[in-house]
Amino acid sequence: MKSDKFVKELRDQSLESLQEQLVTAKKELFNLRFQNATNQLDNTCRIKDVRKNIARIQTLITEKSKADA
Repeated sequence: MKSDKFVKELRDQSLESLQEQLVTAKKELFNLRFQNATNQLDNTCRIKDVRKNIARIQTLITEKSKADA
């Protein structure tokens, strides 16, 4: 599945890289919400995908920080 491949790629990354991706994903989510509010967004399911990706990234950040501690 697509999400399995995404998670495998995330697991190989460092903690700093994950945090950078988290910031990028949050910016993308903000932009998507803004486009949705102004009726410029065609693919509204993209919001759901980005939210799930943010949760995946946050989960991996938590796992890696607990493993280091």
